Amino acid sequence: MAKGPRGRSAGASARPRRPSRPAGRPPRLVVLAGLPGVGKSTLARELARALGATWLRVDTIEAALLKAGLPRSFETGLAAYVAAADLAVEALGVGSDVVIDAVNGVAEARRLWRRVAQRTGARRYVVELRCDDRAEHRHRVEARARPTPPLPSPSWSEVLAREYVPWREPILSVDGRRPVGETVPRVLRHLGGPRRGRRAARRPSGPSGSS
Repeated sequence: MAKGPRGRSAGASARPRRPSRPAGRPPRLVVLAGLPGVGKSTLARELARALGATWLRVDTIEAALLKAGLPRSFETGLAAYVAAADLAVEALGVGSDVVIDAVNGVAEARRLWRRVAQRTGARRYVVELRCDDRAEHRHRVEARARPTPPLPSPSWSEVLAREYVPWREPILSVDGRRPVGETVPRVLRHLGGPRRGRRAARRPSGPSGSS
């Protein structure tokens, strides 16, 4: 998994000029957060479909860097976060809602999305996924297929050692064990619903998955 900012700020690299955007309701920047294996990517996919939003998955970006021949390092994880932030600025600038899919476990990563929202005038929402059942969480981590080759999946011991600090601002916290068909409507209510004139896509009723 892309570890991203740790010990240094990624936000300094994401400073494109604020683009113009269509008039009307500000676009929404939906920041998903949570440890590997709690269901972030499953929720992000269905939420982006319901919103008609741009889905930016940090792991996918880091995997692309590895495919290009770069060795995995702190810098590839950091670059994935910075690239996602730059892409988010562009998408928000043309009025698209954006869903960020990343662990976002430390202050540096969280500041990055605050700065993106400030530069674009977007409304930022944080949705944290958790899995309070330790045995279920471990099963998800150990049983899931490698989601983003060549990026390796973390082991259970790596997930336990992952730095993840409590949020110190109002957020929506949801249980990743709940069916995604229940979770998406709850998140949409928190966001104020899909864009006017757009009907939410039909959602599967299965569990949120393990991403």
